[in-house]
Amino acid sequence: MAEASAKNGHRLGNGSRNDKARIWGGIDLGGTKIEAVIVDARGDVLGRARHATPAVGGPGEVVKELYGTLGEAAQSVGIEPARLAGVGVGVPGSVDANRGTLSHTSNVAGGWDAPYPLASDLGDLVGGKVVLGNDVQVAVAAEYKLGAGRDHRSVLGVWWGTGVGGGLVLNGVPWRGQGSAGEIGHMVVKPDGARCGCGRRGCLEAYAGRASMERKARSAAKKGEKTILFDIMREKKRTRLSSSVWAKALKQKDPLATRLIERAIKMLGVAIASVINLLDVEAVVIGGGLGSRLGPIYMGHLQDAMQPHLFITERQPVMRIAELGDLSGAIGAALLAGPRM
Repeated sequence: MAEASAKNGHRLGNGSRNDKARIWGGIDLGGTKIEAVIVDARGDVLGRARHATPAVGGPGEVVKELYGTLGEAAQSVGIEPARLAGVGVGVPGSVDANRGTLSHTSNVAGGWDAPYPLASDLGDLVGGKVVLGNDVQVAVAAEYKLGAGRDHRSVLGVWWGTGVGGGLVLNGVPWRGQGSAGEIGHMVVKPDGARCGCGRRGCLEAYAGRASMERKARSAAKKGEKTILFDIMREKKRTRLSSSVWAKALKQKDPLATRLIERAIKMLGVAIASVINLLDVEAVVIGGGLGSRLGPIYMGHLQDAMQPHLFITERQPVMRIAELGDLSGAIGAALLAGPRM
């Protein structure tokens, strides 16, 4: 998929062929998809493209697909990637922004335990500098500047998708800690609980991450529990239980889908309330594939799940759905590379 705004095309022809254009590339690496955008200095999206994340092949194949997606987005506005003023990539896992490495990501296939030099490898293909940021941290920064968090000084972002990621803006400043702040998905919500993809037990992601819920659903189906989840998956010609599959199963009141989502909401409520008790942020922004799809329906349920665990019960934070949708991560990555508003 690629889109471009034709009316902006004339901006790209200024300067010599070797000049860097005043536009930036942003890429969001997800467990199932790669989203790339081209933005201007205002953060307006000029072009975009989406590819599937490679399921096999490890980091090398992922880097090639990142470049291919960026190239398609750039082509949609008539520019080569080498002419972009900068490229940012939002990635899941532990990021060392100074070294440009990614490690400890459990939601992208193959070989990410040791720090991998993603920025330099992709930079070699792009022909320019690439900067890395945590995917949810950059998405939350974009929502803070341009979207659902723009009216608040302190924001918690919770990205509910393949995994569960988080990001923080505290008093107007994105808080990254030593590189992995905001990992709400790896807060323990049940000691010695379900096994998480990270190898530990009881993490929020083990209950609410789409990948974990799918493993649970497959196990239940093998044991004979009735469900239409996999019938819907096949109807939609999907290989995974995507957010649209979950949404359709819930609409049809599938018992297994309903039980697993209700369990996820319960654990999300525990984790979000705990963060509120610690940091007392003004607003919570819910994003990600499942968050954006199910959030409008389940927001009241989530607030109910939070209520018993809040210390100040009469002052719940403002709850918002991410306004930039699927593009928040890619736009945030582009902002990381250069444009400042």
